[in-house]
Amino acid sequence: MFFNMNDGVSRDDSARTGVSIGEFRRLYETVFPILFRVAYRITSSEEAAEDLCQEAFFRLHEKNMVFPSPDEAKYWLIRVVKNAALNYAKRKVRERRAYQRAFREDTRKEETGESILLKKETRQEVLEALDKLPENLRIVLILKEYGELNYKEIGRSLGISEGNVKVRVFRARERLTGILNAETFKDGAHVS
Repeated sequence: MFFNMNDGVSRDDSARTGVSIGEFRRLYETVFPILFRVAYRITSSEEAAEDLCQEAFFRLHEKNMVFPSPDEAKYWLIRVVKNAALNYAKRKVRERRAYQRAFREDTRKEETGESILLKKETRQEVLEALDKLPENLRIVLILKEYGELNYKEIGRSLGISEGNVKVRVFRARERLTGILNAETFKDGAHVS
């Protein structure tokens, strides 16, 4: 369910906040897809990602926040959604561990075919390798690859320089490659 621009927002409300419904709608339409991709990659849940994005826009409206430009609002929203998604993901990991401990749940997946299995294993290996990266490297890679942000946008979202973003993305990719290669060699799957 998408955020409805007319729910509880009257013309008088927009005059009071200084942000017109049209401006808010334009911001929502341009930024929501980016926020959703970032939140979805971190949470792995469409429903959670959508909820987190809507919460961020609600907070923006509720606090009557005013930014010098739409870009500043965009970067604030990215920070809010990123932090909320990380908190959500951490909470879900804790819940899953508690559930597994309590019920000794079998976590093996049913195999449905060789190609599906290989694809699933490869995706899982990449996600696990990504999770092994330090948070500062993992976040820039998520914003770059899944959020489809450029270096400048990432820098503004995280409050770091564009050069620092480039260095972190480069290091994140190198570490990710190293982790994946180490796993391949460890499992003996590499053939020369």
